[in-house]
Amino acid sequence: MRRPPPASVLGALAVLALLVVAAVFAGALAPYDPAAVSLGDRLTPPALLGGTWRHPLGTDALGQDVLSRVIYGGRISLLVAVCAVAISGTIGVGLGVLAGFFGGVADDVIMRVAEIQLAFPSILLYISVMAVLGPGLGKIILVIGVVSWVAYARIERGAVLALREREFIEAARAMGAPAASIIRRHVLPNTLGPMIVVASFTLATAIVTEASLSFLGLGVPPSVPSWGRMLSDGRDYLQQGWWMATAPGIAIMLVVLAVNVAGDWLRDRLDPRLRF
Repeated sequence: MRRPPPASVLGALAVLALLVVAAVFAGALAPYDPAAVSLGDRLTPPALLGGTWRHPLGTDALGQDVLSRVIYGGRISLLVAVCAVAISGTIGVGLGVLAGFFGGVADDVIMRVAEIQLAFPSILLYISVMAVLGPGLGKIILVIGVVSWVAYARIERGAVLALREREFIEAARAMGAPAASIIRRHVLPNTLGPMIVVASFTLATAIVTEASLSFLGLGVPPSVPSWGRMLSDGRDYLQQGWWMATAPGIAIMLVVLAVNVAGDWLRDRLDPRLRF
């Protein structure tokens, strides 16, 4: 019998479900426009610390509602992470299949390029590219997506190398099936499990990367609410308004922890040796 998900996994899935709902319905859930400025309400503490329930998590140095900005920041983080994972997964899986199934020169070139990229610290590569391109939502999605393909390619290549000599692959070749058909009908479905697990962990990495770049001023523009941008804005007010940085920091921690817990559980579920 399959074991039911533990309480930690259920909690992680609940956090992720809450993030998705908040991102999709941010306009209905956020009490204020995240860009609305009210200098008369600046640095209002959270309601439980003597503030007002009109601003449950307080306001920032411009009087902007922290709760509203956290909700809209979740939309940005989720959008960047999902789009970046889709780009990196497509590139990485495609190159991994090409390297593993056909081998030869294609394998050597792809793996050498991957090794060269792994020689550079990822965060320095992100900073260098974004410093050249400049801030922008589309730019940060593209950069994270293009840079993160290596993990997919290496794992997909290993999985394909283990599959391409299996009996059912040899039988398909003997029947005259073209390579594209074998890859589509036999290779990709049998390597989907590991790729889903890689995608789950890459999702957490993309969220942290976006927040880090936005914190440094290299991510989304200042006009776009982002958890990393909120952390950057709050670092100068840790004495007068510590809640400005605390709220987005807790949001990042909870979401990344939830993704990692769900990813661990998903890995166990997809591993036939750990299903029972």
